[in-house]
Amino acid sequence: MKALIISGAFLFMAGSVFAQHNNVHVGLKGGLNISNLASSPNAGYDAKAGFHAGGLAHIHLNKSWAIQPEIMYSGQGAQNSSTKTRLHYVNVPVQLQYMFDRGFRIQTGPQVGVLAAANVQQGDVKTNVKSSFKTADVGWTIGASYVGESGIGVDARYNYGFTNINDASSVNLYNRNVQVGVFYVFKHKY
Repeated sequence: MKALIISGAFLFMAGSVFAQHNNVHVGLKGGLNISNLASSPNAGYDAKAGFHAGGLAHIHLNKSWAIQPEIMYSGQGAQNSSTKTRLHYVNVPVQLQYMFDRGFRIQTGPQVGVLAAANVQQGDVKTNVKSSFKTADVGWTIGASYVGESGIGVDARYNYGFTNINDASSVNLYNRNVQVGVFYVFKHKY
């Protein structure tokens, strides 16, 4: 929780400082997650659908480069034939973006996630398993996006978790997540 408050305060302060210049634009985004848990040894998990939603600050450094910090709710996890593992994160990715002409962008950067809740569902029984997972997840993202003149855009990225998030057994678990979504940037300019 402390990391979430610090991250939120950092984004607010950074946005306030840069907002005085004309190179910062804020926006909203959301979309589909297809997540999984990579495991060693292999635990036989399959991908699970979820969603993400939150806000962003698009900060132009110059005509070609930008930094885009975000704060997102992200429903992640995995499933197998008998159970669904749902992990609810507040993720803070910071994307370095290269902007091509007319709205196309490629992006990459670090991401820190704070686990807000975790449960396992087997049949009709749902069990809180937050204590079985580490609170923080650190990873890296890579992706691409397109934003039109209206400020409406589409985004696709892959999130690769570096942290073994399992705190309860010897099985190593790592977040893997594909995100596809839409976003809107207020007062957008190319």
